[in-house]
Amino acid sequence: MEFQLLAKGIALAGCAIGAGLALVAGIGPGIGEGNAVAKALEAIGRQPECKGDVTSTMLLGCAIAETTGIYGFVTGLLLIFVAPGMFMNLLG
Repeated sequence: MEFQLLAKGIALAGCAIGAGLALVAGIGPGIGEGNAVAKALEAIGRQPECKGDVTSTMLLGCAIAETTGIYGFVTGLLLIFVAPGMFMNLLG
């Protein structure tokens, strides 16, 4: 009985730590997208005639970069709401 209680506590702690680490993944896309927008504005400032090409390429790049943040967010939600129930069912 005591072993099961310890195992459940370790499983819940692992889920919480994993969720926190997964949600830290949102920092990278924020920094990357900020840099991309800054460079795009710099490029448009130097050559205003290429505004359409730079803007469309920047938006595509930002959308792709954002997927990593979304994956981290979904992983964190799964570790918070789904995984603890699965672990508790396995541990009895």
